[in-house]
Amino acid sequence: MTEATLEFAPDWVSPPGDTIADLIEERDWTQVQLSERLGYTEKHVSQLINGKAPITEETALKLTKVLGGTEKFWLNREADYRAQLAQNEEKKLLESWVDWLDELPVKDLMKQGEISTRRLIAKHKPVIVKEMLVFFGVASPDDYFRCYSEQRLSYRRTREQQSDTGAISSWLRLGEIKAEKTECSKYSKTKFQRASRKIRELTTLPVEEFLPKIERLCKDSGVVFVLVPSIPKAHISGVARWLNPHKAVIQLSLYGKSNDKFWFTFFHEVAHVLLHGKDDIFLDEWESGKKLVSEQENEANQWSRDFLIPSTYQSELAKLKSKSAVTSFAQKLGIHPGIVVGRLQHDKVIELSWMNQLKEKI
Repeated sequence: MTEATLEFAPDWVSPPGDTIADLIEERDWTQVQLSERLGYTEKHVSQLINGKAPITEETALKLTKVLGGTEKFWLNREADYRAQLAQNEEKKLLESWVDWLDELPVKDLMKQGEISTRRLIAKHKPVIVKEMLVFFGVASPDDYFRCYSEQRLSYRRTREQQSDTGAISSWLRLGEIKAEKTECSKYSKTKFQRASRKIRELTTLPVEEFLPKIERLCKDSGVVFVLVPSIPKAHISGVARWLNPHKAVIQLSLYGKSNDKFWFTFFHEVAHVLLHGKDDIFLDEWESGKKLVSEQENEANQWSRDFLIPSTYQSELAKLKSKSAVTSFAQKLGIHPGIVVGRLQHDKVIELSWMNQLKEKI
């Protein structure tokens, strides 16, 4: 998006009473005379003129008879006035919330086209605040903190060092928006297990072929698979979560992904969906640092390892020392040779610099 302009309403607003005052001045009436014609007290007429009393449907009908115009005219005049008041109040609130932007990856979201591109200067910040509220689907920063503080309690992290909460929340929200727009079947563990076996067969295909197939197989099982560009300070490679009891989400960022890492991460998240509860959000973080070890993470890691290369092949795997041997082994297992190379490097059977030509970038 290009820099846009979204002007606020002026600080002054004109109540419908200004129109009433103009009309009775033309007729040279006093407020007492108008009150007698409308059947209202003088006090109520004064409140109407000063904008303190609203023009109701009953009042609009009376004004139409006494001063002319139509009922719709008077009601629209009232609605416009109240809308202007609300906009001015919103302007003050947005101006008071601009410090919230310091906690959010505003520039990253601009680069991804999620909010309008603007310079982060004082006059633009209230508008950016409003766009961020719309992005998160909340009414105020307090509501954002309430929602995401509660959500943060359900994070299951893989790093001891805390990443940027605003960046994590934004990245998760990006996936949430995509997932909410995606229709899928109700979750079925049996169907998803069957789909996972079919997806494993796709590892040998190029990315442009396997991605739509993954999406379809997952959707048919009640799982939405989404790719969301990484937000650096989030440090998230993938996540498994539940939007509701019937709809799971697997979200990957593709940060620095070669196909061996992609497939291991994908099936790691599959394991969380199949094996673990629906209340937690399992964050898989990519940046180096002291790793947190949990039973659930160990279980997901082991499940992904064995699903791609069963443990019965461990002794045969350890003997692979050439590209041709790796390729033949991969063909026998029906997986991409890059996955085998990644496993050999991880297990320190070969050096990290060996056989990387067999991997593919995604």
